[in-house]
Amino acid sequence: MRDLAAGMRYLGKGQRWVARHGRWWGFGLIPALIALVLYAVVLTVLALWSGDIAAWATPFADDWGSPWQGLLRGVFVALLFAGGLMLSVLTFTAVTLLIGDPFYESLSEKVEESEGYCPPPPDRPLWREIGIALRDSIHVLLRAAGFGILLFALGFVPFLGQTVVPAVGFCVSGFFLTVELTSVALQRRDIPVRERLRLLRGRKALAVGFGTPVVLLFLIPFVAVVLMPGAVAGATLLVRDLVADEEEPPAPERDAAATGHDPAAGAAYGAPGAPYGQPGTPYAQPGGFGAAPAPYPANQGQPQAPQQYPRPQSGPGSSAARPPAAW
Repeated sequence: MRDLAAGMRYLGKGQRWVARHGRWWGFGLIPALIALVLYAVVLTVLALWSGDIAAWATPFADDWGSPWQGLLRGVFVALLFAGGLMLSVLTFTAVTLLIGDPFYESLSEKVEESEGYCPPPPDRPLWREIGIALRDSIHVLLRAAGFGILLFALGFVPFLGQTVVPAVGFCVSGFFLTVELTSVALQRRDIPVRERLRLLRGRKALAVGFGTPVVLLFLIPFVAVVLMPGAVAGATLLVRDLVADEEEPPAPERDAAATGHDPAAGAAYGAPGAPYGQPGTPYAQPGGFGAAPAPYPANQGQPQAPQQYPRPQSGPGSSAARPPAAW
C-alpha cells in the first residue's frame, strides 16, 4: 500500500512541477494536442461503424429473435468501444511521446536538472532515438494487447465481466501506461525495454499507483492533453526513485551539487574545494591569499613559549627584521 500511495503522489508532484514552470507546461502541450486531433477522428469513426462491425462479427445471431440479438450485439458494441478507449489511452501516450520525443526529452531533462543531477544522454542521432522509441513502444503495446485480448474474452463471463474484469483492466492499463511514460527518462539512461519492464514489475504497486489514476483521468475529454506534461514530469521523478540505488552522479558533479561550488572554478580561483598546493593556484604561492595552514608541531597540546618578533620599523629596513608573511 505504501508504494501504491507513493505512485499517486508522484503524479501530483509532476503536476505541481509544471504548474511552477508554466513555460514548460505549454511546451509539452503541443504534441498532445496533435495526438488528440488524430484520436478524436479515429474514435468518431469507430463509434459510427461499431454497429456494422458487431453485425459482421456475430453472423450466428442473424436469426435470433428480440431481445437476444440486440442484447448480444449491444454488449459487443459496448465492449468494442471500451476496448477502443483502453487501447486509445495506451497508444495515445505512445503516439504522443513519439510525436513529441524532442519536446518531452527536453522537459524531462529540465525536471532532472531541477532535482540536482541529470545523467547525460547516449550519444546517438535523433532519428535513431525515435527509431528505438518506436520499437520499444511496439514491444510494450504487443504485451498490453495480449492482456487486452484476454480481458476482452473474460468480459463475456457473467457478473465477473462487468465488475472484476474492468477493474483489473484499468490496473493493467495503468501499469503499461507507466512503462510508456517512464520510457523518456529510462531511455536517456540507456536502459533497454526488457530491463525497464523488470524494474517496474519489481515495484508493481508503485507503477499501478502512478498509472491507473492517469488512465482514469485520460478518459475525460481533453484532460489527457492538459495532464500530459505533468505526467511526463511525474514519471521522471518516479524514475529517479526507481534507480536511486543503482545510480550515483560522478564525484565532481556530486560535490558541486552538494556545496554549490564548481570544482573547476575553485581550482582556478582558490575557491573552497581547490586542492592545496595545486600548481597555478594561489594556494601554491607561499604566504599568498588563501595559503595552506602550516602543519601543527609535533608537541601540539603542550604549552608553548610565545614567539617574539621584533617590532616592525617604519621606512626601509632589513627583511630579516620583519615577521614572516604568514604571521
